[in-house]
Amino acid sequence: MADWYSLGIALFAAIGTFLFGFDTGIATTTIAHESWIDYMNHPSNGLTGAVVAVYIAGEAVGALSQTFIGDKLGRIRFMQLLCIIVTIGTTIQTASVNIGMFLAGRVIAGIAVGGMVATVPIYLSEISAPDRRGLIGGISGCGIAFGTMSSNWVGFACAYAPYGTTQWRLPLGIQIPWGVIMFVGLATFMPDSPRQLLRNGKVDAAKREFARVRRDLRSHEVHEEFALMRAQIEFELSREIKTYKEVFRLFGRRVMVSITVQTMTSLTGINVIQYYQTTLYKSLGIQQQTILALAGVYGTVAFIANTITTRFLTDQWGRRKMIISGTIGLVLIMIYSAVMQHVFQNSDNKVGKGFAVLGIYLYVAWYYAMINSTTWLYGAEVLPIALRSKVMGLAAAGHFIVNVAVTEAGPSAFANIGENYYYVFVGCTIVFSILAYLYFPETRRKTLEEIAQAFGDKVVLVDATQIEADRGAIKGDVETGSVNKEENKATGSITSTILPSHGSVS
Repeated sequence: MADWYSLGIALFAAIGTFLFGFDTGIATTTIAHESWIDYMNHPSNGLTGAVVAVYIAGEAVGALSQTFIGDKLGRIRFMQLLCIIVTIGTTIQTASVNIGMFLAGRVIAGIAVGGMVATVPIYLSEISAPDRRGLIGGISGCGIAFGTMSSNWVGFACAYAPYGTTQWRLPLGIQIPWGVIMFVGLATFMPDSPRQLLRNGKVDAAKREFARVRRDLRSHEVHEEFALMRAQIEFELSREIKTYKEVFRLFGRRVMVSITVQTMTSLTGINVIQYYQTTLYKSLGIQQQTILALAGVYGTVAFIANTITTRFLTDQWGRRKMIISGTIGLVLIMIYSAVMQHVFQNSDNKVGKGFAVLGIYLYVAWYYAMINSTTWLYGAEVLPIALRSKVMGLAAAGHFIVNVAVTEAGPSAFANIGENYYYVFVGCTIVFSILAYLYFPETRRKTLEEIAQAFGDKVVLVDATQIEADRGAIKGDVETGSVNKEENKATGSITSTILPSHGSVS
């Protein structure tokens, strides 16, 4: 029953990442409709690229806003604010009467979903049991894939509407209710983060929320886990890092790994292929209706691959192995795709063109299976708890900023160098693979303390006698369960004294 409750909360929270995937994916079919192109007075390649680029720029702003105000507002209130913003943005897009208005709606919606995609994984990690964090946290990535799939099929279905604005206004309008639905859920039955409540000094409320979200524990275990979590957070607040200079000085490698895994993900080329797949299909001489159907199949492949590995591979095989094998596979598939498109895009060989389309499908299947959910989860796991919100926002912003560059160049690059643009991403992905092999430790089934140790931090656990003594004082003052950390500033290592538990939220 506890597992179903956690899954239900995760699925509802994933509406936020669903909106990210849907609003991202709907641009693919929107810019492919001749009715949209005619209505917007045949925008240039630069303006077509701007439909994508300004959206990603908005995402970067949204991610950075999570860094600066996410902790102040709390997870629930911050996501409620984003629900309001995304509703405004999607309404403006739907009602657009010119390209300027459309771009304004894209920016506003981008701000909202950028904050969502940075916040939802953190929220889910804070309410889930440690042994289920891979699955629960991975659902946020599945939400992205489901949103992409849904947008592509909706765009395909609306292509059969009579020629006119309904073909693209209706798909855009479908986004509007979801922000309202999520807002209502956040205001009524969604549990708040017990960690966030403790940070704000609301101990009783935090205890109630913790009991709700950790239904897998027996009554006495709830008290023990809460006492340990409270002690840890109170210690962190007593020494919370104030500046980014201190962040990089004390936790430089861990911060850089988190930022690198997000930034390099953008340089695999996934968003370029996703946004401009319709352009690639068109270059192969495929007809409009078939192009939109292929985009729908693309999204379906992504969702199925992501769901299977989230359920059966992320916790079982490990993040490091998935990232390394994922990047190596992407390099090989990207080279295959470039060769197939070069050979067959100007030919009449239908079988050859089929193999070219297969390259795109192999790419998306492998990316969503091995990289998509894994990197969002890994970027949060490698960070100390006190820094997750700040650094994850920074990492997500880096991810989106790099996306602006590679996607803005997309239309012009494909028009001038065609499939050779793929080789830019081949080189970047090779670098990503090398960095992952050299610097990314495994986090599978490891506690936060063990992850810290993998980065060279020293960890000292108390003995059994002290554990029993501290457990006897759970219902009183939790100072006996406090965490003692000693920083070695010369080496940057951290020495911790932490009470082990049944599965603390960390």
